[in-house]
Amino acid sequence: MSSNLSRRLAVAAVGIPAAAGVVYLGGWVLAALLAVFGVVGAQEFYRLGRRTGVQPLTVVGALGAGLIPLVALATMSVGGARVGPMAVLFGAVSWVILAVGLAASSRRPDERPLASVALTVFAALYAGGLPAFILLLRHAPGLSREAGTAVVFLPLVVTWVGDSLAMFGGKWFGGPKLAPVLSPNKTWSGAVSGAVGAVVLAPLYGLLVLSPVGVNVPNWQLIVLGLALSIVGQSGDMAESLFKREAGVKDSGTFFPGHGGVLDRFDSLYWVLPATAVLLTLFGVT
Repeated sequence: MSSNLSRRLAVAAVGIPAAAGVVYLGGWVLAALLAVFGVVGAQEFYRLGRRTGVQPLTVVGALGAGLIPLVALATMSVGGARVGPMAVLFGAVSWVILAVGLAASSRRPDERPLASVALTVFAALYAGGLPAFILLLRHAPGLSREAGTAVVFLPLVVTWVGDSLAMFGGKWFGGPKLAPVLSPNKTWSGAVSGAVGAVVLAPLYGLLVLSPVGVNVPNWQLIVLGLALSIVGQSGDMAESLFKREAGVKDSGTFFPGHGGVLDRFDSLYWVLPATAVLLTLFGVT
């Protein structure tokens, strides 16, 4: 067994049970973990940006990425705190104004201050804001601790299994490339294999995991969800490939030994989690 594979298995053996425990606890424990991942993910974005000649405001961006999940939880009736929407809006506007002000005072026109602010804000929202949708799934009104945990793992399991099936399907069937410029190894056969797997797995997950904890979702809705998550997840994967291609790197970081950085590990989930929250809300589940 190669040392890289050993590291990957070791990280998975420790990380998956730990993540399950944190999701089950929910509340401020989950929000704090999301804040850490938000800060690390934003810093990985900023390293990519610096390789393209953009100098982001790393401290301001890290502050924003870390605060987003904490503030998101504080706006919910969870964790013993309640922050009103106007306070959140005021804080967000103040943060953007701070970024613009610092860029204006510390960047010359030839140092691309507009790009600096854009990258600073975008990375914080991407790495800190998109994963915060986990909180909406975990603490959806009317769901027990067990039900909320099961709902959170629905998009995670569907995405990760779908990704694995896409990889094996692409290697087995081969065929035309899906996006050769962005990801030369991805094929249309792999994309279809992943989509079929997601469509089959989602209702199976509903039967075996959701229904026993009192979350009853019609099969047709789970099929729609599985297909949507496959498309959205592969789009998120392509988006990160685009970012890394521009920066000329293979991995965004080394946070997870053998797995790359936070952006590498969660590339699909950044898009899948908001999509899940929206669809389950439309379906009346959350």
